[in-house]
Amino acid sequence: MSDRAALLKGIRVWLVFFVVCLVLSGVTAFPLVTELRWTEEVLRSLSAGEYLPGLMEWIERVRDGLDAADAGYPFLLYGTDWLAFAHLVIAVAFYGPYRDPVRNVWVVEFGMIACAGIVPLALICGPIRGIPLWWSAIDMAFGVFGVIPLYVVRQKIKRLEALSPYGAPALAG
Repeated sequence: MSDRAALLKGIRVWLVFFVVCLVLSGVTAFPLVTELRWTEEVLRSLSAGEYLPGLMEWIERVRDGLDAADAGYPFLLYGTDWLAFAHLVIAVAFYGPYRDPVRNVWVVEFGMIACAGIVPLALICGPIRGIPLWWSAIDMAFGVFGVIPLYVVRQKIKRLEALSPYGAPALAG
């Protein structure tokens, strides 16, 4: 396997991994009420309240809020449907770098910027919305861990670009 083919294969593997994670995080935003009920049941069955009382209190509070919204104001949950949809749409954008990484490196860089933006969003909006700092840290971890595969992909794309003749697509032949 040539260097170009190996780089392209590595880029595509990392992109597929990233897209699968993005799709999973998006799809899980649709059934929030059910997921949170299940999460609470699992945590109770594991006696998590004895060891992590703050976590259980938070899960119960969020579940109460979602139940109230679902029962009286289900249109509020429409916002999380749009959140899920946005994840799916963003995932589709990564088909460009999958197809032609060098020409579409900007999509990867856009993704890296979006991952970086998660940190200030969580730090600013979390306290405004009454989110515990430890939960905001979990949210920020999505940006921190999300940027890792994108950084690896960008590095590989730059190496692929260096191997490609100027202006020629970097597609495997």
